[in-house]
Amino acid sequence: MSGRVQKVMLPPINFIFKLLQQHTPVQIWLYEQQTHRLEGLIRGFDEFMNIVLDDAVQVDDKNRKRALGRILLKGDNITLIRAI
Repeated sequence: MSGRVQKVMLPPINFIFKLLQQHTPVQIWLYEQQTHRLEGLIRGFDEFMNIVLDDAVQVDDKNRKRALGRILLKGDNITLIRAI
């Protein structure tokens, strides 16, 4: 063995599905909206990366929060999804 670690690529849909199954809170960065982020739990998604978020909260750059409840986020508006 050469001691090299082989990295395995995880397709985006599989990553989102894993977050959904594990009920992991996520933060979503929006396209062309650097001052706001969305946080919540993924409850569903489709092949276009449209995502239903439960207990969604809008967080601005000054860390002020605004509760939104359950929302549908269109996949075109998503720049980044990360577990928090």
